Amino acid sequence: MPDSPTLRQLRRYAIARSLFPPTTLPRAIARLGFVQADPMRAPARAQDLILAHRVRDYRAGDLERRYERLDVEEAFFINYGFLPRETVALLHPRPAPRSWDARMRARARKVLAFVRERGPTYPRDVQAHFDHGRIHRWGADLDVGKHLLEGLHYRGELRVARRESGTRVYVATGHAPHGDGREARLARAGSLLDVAVRLYAPLPASSLAYVCGLLRNGVPPVAAETRRFRQQAGSRYAHAKVDGRLWFWPPDENPLSARHQVDDRLRILSPFDPLVWDRRRFHLFWGWEYKFEAYLPAHKRRMGHYAMPVLWGESVVGWANVRVVDGRLRHDLGFAGRRPAGRAFRRALDDALERMQEFLTGTG
Repeated sequence: MPDSPTLRQLRRYAIARSLFPPTTLPRAIARLGFVQADPMRAPARAQDLILAHRVRDYRAGDLERRYERLDVEEAFFINYGFLPRETVALLHPRPAPRSWDARMRARARKVLAFVRERGPTYPRDVQAHFDHGRIHRWGADLDVGKHLLEGLHYRGELRVARRESGTRVYVATGHAPHGDGREARLARAGSLLDVAVRLYAPLPASSLAYVCGLLRNGVPPVAAETRRFRQQAGSRYAHAKVDGRLWFWPPDENPLSARHQVDDRLRILSPFDPLVWDRRRFHLFWGWEYKFEAYLPAHKRRMGHYAMPVLWGESVVGWANVRVVDGRLRHDLGFAGRRPAGRAFRRALDDALERMQEFLTGTG
């Protein structure tokens, strides 16, 4: 590339490539490569909020309703979410969680045999059949049966067949073992890292290192190969130094292309949207610190329980807390600087709230 982009050009490139023209649900998932999930509904689950901006006529819950007919799987990648099946196959086989001792592994084998014999299985079915008790994990007491199901799912020995009212229904499955040679692991690591880079590009070097760390933790069999890619990223991805900072993006894309146009719509984004997921990049692009405060005590929150960044054109001007009360949308806004004045912002906000109302309730 003869010229290096400016920071503003990188920002426009990031917005235009992530907020592509709305398409079908299968095509949107394939283009994103990964859709992060989160169980909290405030006002909708993260996966629905992400897809609403990228799928034509999308309504909250469409992914769950159509999941069985889609060529996608729930899986833990760098975070938990939805991936094309061909990508999920690259994650396996994975070892059992490190916390599992011999007793826990024996329990897992029994649960797996139970699911294989029973067919589609709810967590409550395992809880009713086995008396496993509870276990302390991640600061909470969890049912051991549910913990075992999640571990078997992580290993690829179970898959989520569907969800019913948000509850996972598991079935037994199996993934053909990948070659364990160095070249095979290298190919897997490269393909998985490419998925993340294509989702979050352009990435500053510090963020690329962070993604590599998440991938190493999520897919232990390719940890060493991922570390190698981090060290040799310059030979795999296009890159440039901008304002003294090294940035990376897919080799077949050009941030300077005239096709990276940003419209003047206002969008209320999920805290896990690809555009705002990387908080380092967020601060570089928009000059202020966005925080997800849902797990903070109420008195410590500055932005609100589920503050969603508000993107207007190419500027993230602030955040919104949105809820539905008696079938109508209610919202509270906060701003990183002064509230934008004039009719253009008011019209853009009204349009965004109308789209949000239709997305959440099916009515305008």
